[in-house]
Amino acid sequence: MNEQEMAVRDRLKRAEGQLRGIIKMMEDGRSCEDIVTQLTAARRAISRATEELISAHMDDCLVKLPPDELREALGRAVKLIGRRD
Repeated sequence: MNEQEMAVRDRLKRAEGQLRGIIKMMEDGRSCEDIVTQLTAARRAISRATEELISAHMDDCLVKLPPDELREALGRAVKLIGRRD
């Protein structure tokens, strides 16, 4: 596992912990405002993991493609980046 993959893994583990915490907050009857704040933080962590994974893909995979395959692969990467929830 390279550095970028480890960074993605670490972000996802952080998000996993946040999600567990959010579930506990709900079970404990915490306020909606507190829960939404934590959900927003978890979503940011997942978004950052996604950005790092796409960056790693571009750095490690796309640069190795022959030019004729690169255009199609870049188009798919752009679609991935542009996806919304």
